Amino acid sequence: MNQASTAPRVVIADDQALVRAGFRMILAADDIDVVGEAADGLEAVEQVARTRPDVVLMDIRMPRLDGLEATRRILADPAYAAGEDGPQPPRVIILTTFDLDRYVYEALTSGAAGFLLKNVTPEHLAASVRLVRTGDALLAPTITRRLVERFTRGAPQEHGSPGRRDLSALTSREIEVLEQMARGLSNTELAERFQVSQATIKTHVARILTKLRVRDRVQAVIAAYEAGLVTPEPVKAERTMP
Repeated sequence: MNQASTAPRVVIADDQALVRAGFRMILAADDIDVVGEAADGLEAVEQVARTRPDVVLMDIRMPRLDGLEATRRILADPAYAAGEDGPQPPRVIILTTFDLDRYVYEALTSGAAGFLLKNVTPEHLAASVRLVRTGDALLAPTITRRLVERFTRGAPQEHGSPGRRDLSALTSREIEVLEQMARGLSNTELAERFQVSQATIKTHVARILTKLRVRDRVQAVIAAYEAGLVTPEPVKAERTMP
């Protein structure tokens, strides 16, 4: 059965029981299957190893092990090294109440597929789980603007500045697709823009990831910023965005 046709399987990791219960109800109402819960990062790693979910909703601040380190450990699991024939790593959505720059950088470089604030609407939360499950990247609009600024001005000092990314392995069309990916277009929007099928876009995206040797769309977007392919909007334009 095509994975995209089945209900996403989710693990919720948050140290607050009421938050986990609320997320579970929201997802269940949208026919999304919650297969596990965790109250800290260590439990999250254990739950993911046991249940092999499609998506993990990961809080950042948790006892024993924070969400960033838990994400790193989950994605480093040797069980995912078998490639397409073995289990696929879950897509991790970082959820936090803290809209802070350093969390954006650390979450994405840890391998997270998305980043949302906890005041997200129920409809957006459920849609986000389905979106990242298909391989799309997910970033809250306010965080996206900060991310653009971060990578065009250089990474924070404690992490060092990113090197200039070489895009010479990409074809001209792949560069065009990468540029629009970095501007936030989904596969559907990319297909409409370039007037091709979604299957063709998926092929372009897969080749971009392979050539850049990156894990997913988020890492490809970071590469686009590092290469200078995308520049931030003027400050005035940013303030008018919703």
